[in-house]
Amino acid sequence: MKPNKMKEKFAVNAPAFGLSVMIPSPQMVEMAGGLGFDWVLIDCEHGAISLESVELMIMAAEAVDITPIVRPPTKSPREIMAVMDIGAMGVQVPHVNTADDARNAVAAVKYHPTGNRSMAAGIRAQGYGLGSSSEDYVETANRETLACVQLEDPEAIENADEILKVDGIDVFFIGPSDLSQAMGHPGNARAPEVAQAIDETLAKIVAAGHTPGMPGTTENLPDILAKGARYIYAHVPRLLKAAAADYFDAAKGVQK
Repeated sequence: MKPNKMKEKFAVNAPAFGLSVMIPSPQMVEMAGGLGFDWVLIDCEHGAISLESVELMIMAAEAVDITPIVRPPTKSPREIMAVMDIGAMGVQVPHVNTADDARNAVAAVKYHPTGNRSMAAGIRAQGYGLGSSSEDYVETANRETLACVQLEDPEAIENADEILKVDGIDVFFIGPSDLSQAMGHPGNARAPEVAQAIDETLAKIVAAGHTPGMPGTTENLPDILAKGARYIYAHVPRLLKAAAADYFDAAKGVQK
């Protein structure tokens, strides 16, 4: 297992920029590496990506030397284990609402003594058992894998102080889309009460000495960086939309 470059960045308070991919495309992951992204979020919660495609997308990330993080469909330990075993360097666990949820997420990502992730010989994450010993692999995996929990429900915001006390979590990610919907403002993270909840939680994460995460757009990127977000990703459709707008703007006035 290679060193996790994202964790190296967070250790010096540097941002890691990712690309969220919701469609089964190793080629898009390869392009993310060529475009300069540090990591890729392979989104199985909202996309149409099967476990077999996840494995191919992880291979593509490894080939272009970016970090593959997977968002499993749910916070189920079984679903977390499945993507970790095929080589994910970490997971972004959705709908973590309590300290117990957070502890369960860490336990599913890490082996003993940090967690209770199920262990099997010959998994891809260990290089099929053809190189390092199981003992060495466990030690490396516990050090290099990344656990990110999503705070995206009012319950999670209310329980943030307790969730932040859970050991073993690398990133506390605030999900503005689900949070805005749950607070009665679907899709509007700028609604005053939603924005206040996000800002207060970001401040708590930073004050506790942890790494916050947020989705980043050209509009909000300076703001969230200034507020401490370091685990940041952009969505493919939004980037394509912005690039397409620039493309067609360049053609205005010169078309015959």
